[in-house]
Amino acid sequence: MATGLAEILDNFVKSHNDRQLLALPLAILAVALIILLVSFVRTGSPVNLGMDFQGGTQISIETTDSPAVLEKMYSSYPISDARQSGSRVIMDFGVMDSNKQDQLEKDIMSRYSNVQIQQVGPTYGKTLQVQAIEALVISFIGMAIVVFLLFRTFVPSFAVILSAFSDIIIAAAFMKVAGIELSLGTLAALLMLIGFSVDSDILLTNKVLKRRGTVEDKVSKAIHTGITMTSTALAALASMYIVSNFSYLFMSSFTQITLLSQISIVLIAGLIADMMNTWLLNTGILRWYVMKPEFRGRYNR
Repeated sequence: MATGLAEILDNFVKSHNDRQLLALPLAILAVALIILLVSFVRTGSPVNLGMDFQGGTQISIETTDSPAVLEKMYSSYPISDARQSGSRVIMDFGVMDSNKQDQLEKDIMSRYSNVQIQQVGPTYGKTLQVQAIEALVISFIGMAIVVFLLFRTFVPSFAVILSAFSDIIIAAAFMKVAGIELSLGTLAALLMLIGFSVDSDILLTNKVLKRRGTVEDKVSKAIHTGITMTSTALAALASMYIVSNFSYLFMSSFTQITLLSQISIVLIAGLIADMMNTWLLNTGILRWYVMKPEFRGRYNR
């Protein structure tokens, strides 16, 4: 499967010029930026914030009632999610005033035994928001420094950074459209995408700038190696997504694992975007750069 996809992509790259390769990834990046900008204007955040970042209450109870029943029962409260976890049901609630919070806790404590309550305050959530932004910025700065030190040339280094940026933006826009909240887990997935993106982009850039041969042959070899790597990662993530969502259908002792499901689907969306950005966007920029008259003899030999 990976070989077939690599052949299709290789033929596509060979049969289109640099501008045509750039058109699709740049158009999708623009759409993703618009989605995030509209969300920011409407809600004050480019993505939906989970309890970790906006505050709220998580309540776990041991019960035979289904999540759907509990969601309906507590619909007068700002309930955002109810899910089964073994013999327990976990419910997530948004931020409430102290009176409503006390009323909710008393109601649940009077109905159920073995209740666990975890609360995240809005102030702590805002602190985590700042830390999340700092983590992304520091990761990008660190990645940019390493890339510039590795290649010491502006255009190829910029292409690697642009591809990584586009991967993150497209994955975040996917989260917004799919209704996936930003949590500590999905933030980790976005940070992991930087590593995945840089890995494939450096593979391409290193082969084109530092290996001997024609540009067409070097890009073709990079595509076949890179698609094999990415396909392996996608297969592992697809397995994780299936297990985290549907294992309970085959074994009653297993339950749906929402966090793993969200991490895997965000990474899958990001890796699909990375294939487009690496092999179309980055390839188009690199091919244009090395085919400039002053560089043809250096990189096309």
